[in-house]
Amino acid sequence: MKSSPVWSTPVMHADLDAFYASVEVLREPKLKGKPVIVGGTSSRGVVTSASYEARKYGIHSAMPTSRARRLCPNAIFIQPDFEMYAVKSKEVRRVFDSFSPVVEPLSLDEAFLDVSGASKMWAGPEEMAKGLRDDVLGQTGLSVSVGIAPNKFLAKLASKHSKPDGMVLIHPDEVDEFLRPLPVEALWGVGTETASILKRFGLRTIGDVVNLPQSSLERALGSLGGHIARLARGIDDRGVVADSPRKSMGAEETFERDLTDTGEILRVLLKLSDRVASRLRARGISGQTVTLKVRFSNFTTITRSVTLPAEVDGARSIYLVVRDLISRVLSGGGASGHPRIRLLGVSLSNLKDWPPSEQLSFDPAAGWSDADRTLDLVRRRFGEEAIEFGVLLESSD
Repeated sequence: MKSSPVWSTPVMHADLDAFYASVEVLREPKLKGKPVIVGGTSSRGVVTSASYEARKYGIHSAMPTSRARRLCPNAIFIQPDFEMYAVKSKEVRRVFDSFSPVVEPLSLDEAFLDVSGASKMWAGPEEMAKGLRDDVLGQTGLSVSVGIAPNKFLAKLASKHSKPDGMVLIHPDEVDEFLRPLPVEALWGVGTETASILKRFGLRTIGDVVNLPQSSLERALGSLGGHIARLARGIDDRGVVADSPRKSMGAEETFERDLTDTGEILRVLLKLSDRVASRLRARGISGQTVTLKVRFSNFTTITRSVTLPAEVDGARSIYLVVRDLISRVLSGGGASGHPRIRLLGVSLSNLKDWPPSEQLSFDPAAGWSDADRTLDLVRRRFGEEAIEFGVLLESSD
C-alpha cells in the first residue's frame, strides 16, 4: 500500500491480537510461544480465544472445545477471566482516548477511532497508527493490529489483513484494487446463506459483485442487494459514534450434563450472579433489570425478567431475584414439562453509572458491599477462580 500524508483516510480500526489469550500470557509468561486456548473446558464448551500458536492447528473462536482438543492435544486450556480482561481493556481504552476524542468500542478488544482531527499532531495516518501501536504495547504489554481507511467497513477489513501485529492503510484510490480479489463473504451482511445465493449467480469475489448491475442484486436479495452493491464499491456512510452505551451485562453456562437437582441449579445461579456482579463493578456500572435465561434439554429457551426499584451491583441482590424466578419456572411457570436444564444465564440491563443509588429493602446489610469489594481485590491479584461463595445465600441472612 502506498504511503500518503493526506488525511483522506479518517477512520482507524484497532483490534488487539488474540486478546484473551494474550492477557493470559502476560499473567503467566511461561505460556509464551505455546498453544493457549481460552474458553469453556467441558465437552459442550467453545473456544473464546486462541493464541496464534494454537491457530496453526486450525483452531478458531466459537469452535467446540472437544474439536479443539482433537486438533491440538497439547494445547493449554484456560477458563476465561473476564474481570481481568475488562481491566486490561480499560488500560487500552485510555491509550485510544489519548489519540482521539471519538472512540467507538465494538467489544473489549476492538474499537473504531475517528482520526480526522489529528492532522495537526501527526504527519500522516501511518505515523499516527505507529504511535498508537507503540503506546498500546508500551503501556499494556499487548499488541494491536490497525487498519486505516476512508470508512468503517474498509478500516475493519484493513485491520483483519494486518494481523497479527501489523498495520494496513487503504488509500482512496486503492479501494477497488483492494476489494476486488476478496471473497464475497468479506462483505458485511453476507453470511453462509447469502453467500450461497451469490455463488449460484456465479458471484464468488467482490469484483464479481461490482460487475453485476445493482438492480440485478436487488431483484435477487431485496434491500440487502443494494447494501451489498454499495459495500462492494467501498461505500459506507456510517460515521464513528463515540461510546454507544452498553445495553446489558451477563454470564451464562452450558452444562456437560443436563441439570435436574434444584440445589445444583441454585449453586450455578449463585456463581453466575457473582460473575455478573464482578463484571459490573469492574466496568463501573450497575443495573436495574435482572433477567434469567433457561434452555431446556429439548433446546426450548425462555427468559424471565424483573425490574427492581433501584440499580444493584452485588451478587446477593442479583441471586435473590433469579432464585425467585427459577422457582417459578420449575414449579410450572415455563418449564413446559421439560425440567432438564441444558443452559442457565443471568444478565442485568437498564444499566447506570456506578455506584447503585440505594440498597434494596431485602438487602439492607451494608457489609455485603464491603464483601463484594474484597472479592474484587482478591480476584484481581489471584485470578477469577481464587475465591467464591461457599454456601447458598438466604434472604434472611
